[in-house]
Amino acid sequence: MMGVLPYLVAVWIFLAGCYGLATSRNLIHAVGCLAVCQSATYVLLLAVGYRDGATAPVFSDVEPGSRPVVDPVVQALALTDVVVGATVTALLLALVVQISKRHGTVDPDELSELRG
Repeated sequence: MMGVLPYLVAVWIFLAGCYGLATSRNLIHAVGCLAVCQSATYVLLLAVGYRDGATAPVFSDVEPGSRPVVDPVVQALALTDVVVGATVTALLLALVVQISKRHGTVDPDELSELRG
């Protein structure tokens, strides 16, 4: 059960963010919920890269093959994911500010000019 728990936590975080995104009546809240969905990928990447009893791969005193090491690619992907998530959140919040300036609201239902 403990091997599956991080994956279940990642799914739960993602579904909580999706529920908030689907029920949101505020664009700022929707951006926050999207950031919560993005944070589920951090948990997922850390769960994939975790090895029980492993050490960091950067130590020079570790003989190759003497003990297990953590995969550094997954750690690099998690850091990249954090940077991309922060950038996307900042961009979306900037768009919400511009929508608020032009239309005077952040409620998606009141943005009738954006309907096709």
